[in-house]
Amino acid sequence: MMGRQIPFIIAGVLFGAGLTLGGMTDPARVRGFLDLFGDWDPTLAFVMGGAVLVMAIAWVIQPKLTQPLFAESFSLPSRRDLTPKLIGGSALFGIGWGVAGLCPGPGIAALVIEPFSAAIFVVFMLMGMFMVRLTEGNA
Repeated sequence: MMGRQIPFIIAGVLFGAGLTLGGMTDPARVRGFLDLFGDWDPTLAFVMGGAVLVMAIAWVIQPKLTQPLFAESFSLPSRRDLTPKLIGGSALFGIGWGVAGLCPGPGIAALVIEPFSAAIFVVFMLMGMFMVRLTEGNA
């Protein structure tokens, strides 16, 4: 059972390392990137550009594959997935990212670097996730 999880653990470690190296775990750097009319920090544009480049390559390669390496089939989004709930959640995510300077992945990775301030973010993030489950009846 654990052997099947190894690729996902490796991917998670690489993702966390990339977030840390890219400065995504530093709320000040994230806020600096979002401050377009002040002391703008373009560093994260390169991080996002790298992610877009990798994803563009994946979109070119994926149609040529019959199935993913670690799953039975592909699970790709469609235009039908674009719902008011998704748009609202995305807006809340963006507001939270701008206010806290962290999003879930970097917030969890930041627990290693700045445990106290990151823990505050992670606790409120988990509370928000729990509240969504309560309102949807999935708790």
